[in-house]
Amino acid sequence: MWLVVGLGNPGEEYVKTRHNIGFRAVDELADRYRLRFDEKRGKARITDGTIAGQRVAIAKPFTFMNLSGQTVTALKQWYKIDTANILVVYDDLDLPFGTLRLRQRGSAGTHNGMKSIVQLLGSQDFPRLRIGIEQTPTGWDTVNYVLSRFSREQEEQMPQVLGAAADAIEIVLREGVEAAMNRYNGQAKKPKKTDGE
Repeated sequence: MWLVVGLGNPGEEYVKTRHNIGFRAVDELADRYRLRFDEKRGKARITDGTIAGQRVAIAKPFTFMNLSGQTVTALKQWYKIDTANILVVYDDLDLPFGTLRLRQRGSAGTHNGMKSIVQLLGSQDFPRLRIGIEQTPTGWDTVNYVLSRFSREQEEQMPQVLGAAADAIEIVLREGVEAAMNRYNGQAKKPKKTDGE
């Protein structure tokens, strides 16, 4: 079984902020399989089902970002899932907008949600999918930047970004993290608009 956790902040005011792209990515995945976040467990909205032949629980913590580790550890215990089968999806300031990066393990970097997860799990050995939101512009406070909304142009490209993120998660579930890394980690281009958009 897999646990896929999208990171973000609960509440309407945060829905389309940069910090909530993890929520939006797992929403996209759940929508594909008509899965609804109807349950609450481990301080999260939860849905579960079968994706790519794997039993999967998808979670959106409502602890606020800095306490995301509380949800991940509670759900790990509830579902009795190996740490290596927890995939965390979140925003990354160090990647260009829309760029995807998968890793099998690693440090939390500067991301407070990931710091909480690493600390409470007591491990860095779990896969993660980072989605680029670009670096904080000169003159901006980082907290204000990640809690701001995407530009109109970026929001127009969001269907492709979220679609690619959901594709990457599906490949992790179907073929493994390494296969998904090979497919996505070489792509550093911005998503392109298709004709008719």
